[in-house]
Amino acid sequence: MESAYTPQPRPRPHPSRVPVALRAPVSGRTWREFLYLLLSYPIACLMFVYAVGVITVGAGLLVTFLGIPVLAGGLAGARGLGVLERARARALLGLEVAAPEPVRPAKPGPMAWIGAVLKSGVSWRHLLYCLLHFPWAIFAFVFSLTFWTLGWLLLTYPLWRWTFPAYLGQPGIQLWVDGRYVDTPAEIGLVSGTGLLLVLAGPWLIRGLTQVDRVLVQGLLGPSSLATRVSQLESDRGVVVDTAAADLRRIERDLHDGAQARLVSLAMDLGLAKEKLAEDPQAAAKMVDEAHGEVKIALQELRDLARGIHPAILTDRGLGPALSALAARCTVPVTVTVDLDHRPAAAIEGIAYFTASELLQNVSKHARAGAATLDVWRTGDRLMVLVTDDGRGGAHTDDGTGLAGLSERLTAVEGLLIVDSPVGGPTHITAELPWRG
Repeated sequence: MESAYTPQPRPRPHPSRVPVALRAPVSGRTWREFLYLLLSYPIACLMFVYAVGVITVGAGLLVTFLGIPVLAGGLAGARGLGVLERARARALLGLEVAAPEPVRPAKPGPMAWIGAVLKSGVSWRHLLYCLLHFPWAIFAFVFSLTFWTLGWLLLTYPLWRWTFPAYLGQPGIQLWVDGRYVDTPAEIGLVSGTGLLLVLAGPWLIRGLTQVDRVLVQGLLGPSSLATRVSQLESDRGVVVDTAAADLRRIERDLHDGAQARLVSLAMDLGLAKEKLAEDPQAAAKMVDEAHGEVKIALQELRDLARGIHPAILTDRGLGPALSALAARCTVPVTVTVDLDHRPAAAIEGIAYFTASELLQNVSKHARAGAATLDVWRTGDRLMVLVTDDGRGGAHTDDGTGLAGLSERLTAVEGLLIVDSPVGGPTHITAELPWRG
C-alpha cells in the first residue's frame, strides 16, 4: 500500500488587497451571471412559445391518434432544450448538472419509444421548466437590467453630464420630485454616490437572481433524486464488490505464499524423515523436531490470517477488547478509549475494526510517530473512530493512497473519512459510520 503520509506542500494563493465588495462589480463572475439573465429573456420566450404550442396542438389532436405522437415529439424536443439550458448554466453560472437518464423503451419500435417518453417524468419536468422559467426570466431580466444600468449611469454621471448643456439645452438631469436640475457639485456628488451604492449592491442582487435559476435548472433539468440515489447505490455496490474481490485476492495470496507453501515444505520434510527413520533415527528425529517448529509457525500464520478476516475476539467480546488487542500489536504506543453503551450492528462493528486497523497500520509504517491515541464513541446515530498521532503529518486522500481506498469503502456504507494532517503534524483522522445497532 502506498504511503498516505507523503508531505505535499501546496501553494497558497496571495490574498487580494482589494476587498471583495469593491472587486465584485468588475469581476468576470458578475458579468457572466448578468449575461445569463439577459439571455434568459429571449430564450425563455422561445421556450414558452414552444411549450404552449406543444401542449395546445397535442391536446387538440388527442381526439385523433396524432395527438399522442405530437406530445411525445414535443416532450423529446423539450429534453433537447434542456441540454442547451444545462450547457448555458455550465458556461455562465459554473453550474454542473448531470444529464438525466435517457429514454429507454422496453422493446424496440416507435410505439414503445412514444410510450416511454410519455411515461418519463424527466420529460414532463423539462416541459414544466419551459413554462415556469418564462415569468421568472422576464422579472429577472427587467429588474437586473434596470438596477445595473441605473447604477452605472448614476455613478458615471459626472463623465457624461456635459451632454445636457451641449445637446439638450439644460444644465443636467431633472429630478421628478420638484423639477430641479442636478447641476451643483454637491448634487452631482450625491447622484454619483447613489450610483456607487447601486453598483456595489448590483453583484449580490444578480447573484441572488441567478440562484433561483440554479434551483430551477437543478430541480427540473437534472436527474431525479431517486435516479441519483440509484446511481449512487450502484457506484457504492461496485466499490463493495471491488473491495471484496481485493480482499479475496489478498487472502488467496497470503495462503499461497505463506501457510500453503510452508505446509508443502513440511510434508516434504516429514516424507524425508519417514525414509530416514529406519537407517538414521537421530537424523529423522531432528527433521521431525524441525517440522514441529514449522507447524507452529504455520499455525501462527493461519491465526494471523483468520484474525485479518474477522478476529474471534471481536465477535466474542466487542470493539473495546478487539481494539486493545490491535493496539498492542502496533509498533507505536497507542492509548485506546472506547465509550459505547452497547454494540453496533456486526457489519458496522467489523468495518470500524478494520478502519482502525488500517489507520494504525499507517501510523506504524509511515507516520514516524512517538505515540498515538485511538478513541471510539457514539454521537447520535453515528459511530466515530478517531486516530491521532504526533508524527510528521502530510497524510492525504489523493488517488493512489491507502486513505483514498479507505475513504471509498466508508462512502459505500454511507460513512465519511475526515483527514486533518498538516505537514509537521499532528495528524487527526476521523471516520464516521452509521450506527445501525
